[in-house]
Amino acid sequence: MNDLRIDGRQREDEGGSPRWLWPVVGVAVVLALLAGALWWFLSVRSIAVQTATAVAAGAGGSNAAVLQATGYVTARRQATVSTQITGTLTQVLIEEGDHVQKGQVIARLEDSSLRAGLNVARANILSAQAQISQAQAQLSQAEADARRQNELAASGMLSRQAAEQARTAVATFAAQLEARRREADAARAQLAQAQVNFDYTVVRAPFSGVVTVKAAQVGEIVSPLSAGGGFTRTGVGTIVDMDSLEVDVDVSEAYIGQVKPDMPAESVLDAYPDWKVPSHVIAIVPTADRGKATIKVRVALEQKDPRLVPDIGVRVSFLGSKPAATATPAPKGVLVPPQALAQRDGQSVVFVVIDGKAQQRIVKPAPRDLGAMKLLPDAVKPGEQVVLSPPAALHDGSDVRIAGETR
Repeated sequence: MNDLRIDGRQREDEGGSPRWLWPVVGVAVVLALLAGALWWFLSVRSIAVQTATAVAAGAGGSNAAVLQATGYVTARRQATVSTQITGTLTQVLIEEGDHVQKGQVIARLEDSSLRAGLNVARANILSAQAQISQAQAQLSQAEADARRQNELAASGMLSRQAAEQARTAVATFAAQLEARRREADAARAQLAQAQVNFDYTVVRAPFSGVVTVKAAQVGEIVSPLSAGGGFTRTGVGTIVDMDSLEVDVDVSEAYIGQVKPDMPAESVLDAYPDWKVPSHVIAIVPTADRGKATIKVRVALEQKDPRLVPDIGVRVSFLGSKPAATATPAPKGVLVPPQALAQRDGQSVVFVVIDGKAQQRIVKPAPRDLGAMKLLPDAVKPGEQVVLSPPAALHDGSDVRIAGETR
């Protein structure tokens, strides 16, 4: 029976796997899984990039876009109109969208107490004038008495003392008349003050424009100062001067050197992409936004239109020069900043952002540049977003996010 027993060591030698091999296999599998996870993490991690929009070269070579930036239409002249005094609204004569003229009445306050004060001031004026008339009459009588007293004193029929008393009476009544006149001046000043306070009950438009906000209703209390825990309004409405509209855009610090005052530009509203508004640079605001690394540029709109409203989004293309009077043959392709070109495997490429991924495209730039832009005859379409200064880690299919966005 012992001859029929199979030795375990003999079984391993005849083809079975050694027991020590299983831990090694397990460690190898774990390492492979970790390597795969690391590769997956590195491959899906998004890369922050800056982009620019490819512009159709058909706009012309001489007035090609040097740079593009986004911003908003803003009003340089707008005001939230309030009252000079605290009071209850009895009339509100504006609605959103109304056009108003300078000096037009837009609201009225309850004025009964101020009207009464105005009437009192007017009555004081009449009283002062009556007292002046009385003092003048008394002075005239005193002057006549003094003349008679002087004549009698000169003839010896009256003592000098009586004549002096008559002259004293003239001086006294003259002083009283002057006092009454000063009192009348004070009454007129009080009347003017009462009139000003009464006029404050009428709210007028400070300039011509369009009402964008109606902030109060009839029956509400309005005050020029914030009070009442939210129950007191601080304004009647907001008026915007539509002739003062302009564009504020944020330009990256890296490209602000390409923008100059009075530089021609072209503005396109997000709501009306087919409408191009001639524009020009007003000024470069001498301060930077540390958080966004941008500098604000003010751009004037050379056309006025009802479609232009405050806070609407706009894209501004800064042009190398104004459009030429004579048309020139338009080159084919698109214009991109030189920073969009990169070298991969000895070829010129650009990376286009599509649905959050970078798509590598091989390009052959035209021999001539248009202004500060590179002309790409093919491979890129107008309106596509190209990556600026592509990092070395960027490759075809990489997940990307535009700098400033969160994912």
